[in-house]
Amino acid sequence: MTPPVPSTAFLTKADKTPLTGAPLVRLFALEIIMKFFTALVGLGAFLSMLGPVGAEAGDAKAGRQKLTTCQGCHGLDGLSKNPEAPNLAGQVESYLVRSLAAYKSGERKNESMNIVAKELSDEDIADVAAYYASIQVDVLPP
Repeated sequence: MTPPVPSTAFLTKADKTPLTGAPLVRLFALEIIMKFFTALVGLGAFLSMLGPVGAEAGDAKAGRQKLTTCQGCHGLDGLSKNPEAPNLAGQVESYLVRSLAAYKSGERKNESMNIVAKELSDEDIADVAAYYASIQVDVLPP
C-alpha cells in the first residue's frame, strides 16, 4: 500500500518546481535583509565606540592653551618622563574624552587625575583631547 500524497492544489506552478520559484526568491531576499541588518548592527557597534553621538570635536588650538596642569605629569609635548603617567601624544581623541569624563565623575580612580579633571568643563575636556590627539607620533622599530 502506498502512503497518501499530500495535496498540492494550493501551490502555484513556481512553488512546485524544485529549487526555483517564489519560495527561493523569498529565501534569498530574507538572506540579503539579514546580512544587511547584521552589517548595520556591526556599524552601529563600531560607531558607538568612537564616542557619543552629536559630540562636538574639540578645538586643538584652544586645548594647547589649557595644558599647564597636564604638562607637569604628561610632559610638555604629551610624552611623559614620569613612569607613573602615560603618554598622551597621538592618543585617540574619543578615548581621551571618555577617560577624562570618567576621572571627572569619579567612575575612574586616580588621586591626581580625579582632582585635576573635576576642574575641567566639558569644553576643556574636548579641547585638551583634541590637542593631544592632533600630535603626530612616529614609531620606529628597534
